[in-house]
Amino acid sequence: MSLTQRSRVPDRTRSSLTEIPTAGAFQGVGGTLAFKRDQLRFLDDGIRRHGDIFRFRPMGIPMVLVNHPDYIKHILVDNSEGYDKDAALFRIVRPVLRKGLIANADMELWRRQRRMMAPHFTPRTVAAFARNMTDETEQMLDRWERRLAPRGSADTLDVTDEIGQLALRIVNRSLFSADVSAAAQAFERAFGEANSILGAFFRFPFPPLDVPIPRHRRLRRAIDEMDSFVSGFIRKRLAEELTAEDATDLLTLLLTSVDDEDGKGMDLEQLHHEVLNICIGAYETTTNTLSWAFYLLSRHPEVEARLHAEVDEVLGGRTPSFEDLPKLAYTRMVAEETLRIYSPAYQFMRRAREEDAIDGYRMPAGSNVLINSYFLHRHPGFWDDPERFVPERFAPEEVAKRPKHAYIPFGSGHRVCIGKHFALTELVLVLATVARTHRLVLPAGAPEVHPEALITLHPKGGIRLCPERRR
Repeated sequence: MSLTQRSRVPDRTRSSLTEIPTAGAFQGVGGTLAFKRDQLRFLDDGIRRHGDIFRFRPMGIPMVLVNHPDYIKHILVDNSEGYDKDAALFRIVRPVLRKGLIANADMELWRRQRRMMAPHFTPRTVAAFARNMTDETEQMLDRWERRLAPRGSADTLDVTDEIGQLALRIVNRSLFSADVSAAAQAFERAFGEANSILGAFFRFPFPPLDVPIPRHRRLRRAIDEMDSFVSGFIRKRLAEELTAEDATDLLTLLLTSVDDEDGKGMDLEQLHHEVLNICIGAYETTTNTLSWAFYLLSRHPEVEARLHAEVDEVLGGRTPSFEDLPKLAYTRMVAEETLRIYSPAYQFMRRAREEDAIDGYRMPAGSNVLINSYFLHRHPGFWDDPERFVPERFAPEEVAKRPKHAYIPFGSGHRVCIGKHFALTELVLVLATVARTHRLVLPAGAPEVHPEALITLHPKGGIRLCPERRR
């Protein structure tokens, strides 16, 4: 039955409900082996065979993929209290993220933390950190300049590594008012190790993480390294005895925040968890999105030319500022289209707390509901020629034509990513700052870069491009 033929109104009459189609029954233990070999291919095959909702049971864990804006709106907005984060994917990442906002399944604690933290992530408050973003980007460009040959180009750069270090410098300057040049690389390595191990574990969750095999011991060491990175800055700040009036960075703001309902702040353990969540979230989102953005621009010179034209017209050669953002409309479209094709947080989960009905299908209690934006953002019902890189899809008139929940790079509902405004501001300002003076060129004969599905979506093997001066 077609998308337009099926009713989108949840039907809770049990006798009229249809069982969700099952995928993977003949692909090795309920799909376990196929899911382990290639998660994206397995899910793509399920969508082609069964449409916008199907179930599978890797390692006996009940999962349901939903891939329609109406289904996602029902789960994240209309019946959000019927679904929580006590789901398989978040249980897997909880050893790293613990009780931070990203994976916290305790709704009361989450609400309290969100109340305290939300005022520090509004567009108005993010404006105070815009200068950090452009300053650090210009310092990166200065380092590139020293590598450029007299002819104005250089050997290839590992753009993913360069942007990773930039992202950590920006988030940690905003969090800690600190230069983290040396520590940034250690944090990157530790996070990369944890992401790789947990991504493999999600596809095949055996043996349990508390079994001390070498891979799990490496994970523990990686977590300890990230913890040490964060705790060192917190100890230093506590020794300074700053007050809210002295606040120049996010850490001080968080240290001095109190909950309006109970008048208390967060304890040091919770603060540590939240700071680590911010470090990981801001680092990962920016690194992968900007890596993909520069790669896509290098493959689409007509888009790059329009981006450069806008930057030249708006900035006239000066460094961009927060006040320029409304005028950098096409630059934002480039960022939005990159997030459509390669959303870093490309999948997340909810757990059905009780039996529910979606579009006439019975959603069993306890189901792990998988929302995968890699496929949602390529849904042919809402995106024409979805593999093409077309920033104009995000012109206001085009956005108005689509259902809101056809595009969810930061999630939706009351648990939408708290760092959304920070991330979009950073993406636009970094793109504009680089485009003002430089371009990144695809080396001759470079192979196509493909995505790697870990816990987050990475460019497999990283992205290498050649920097060139524009002026």
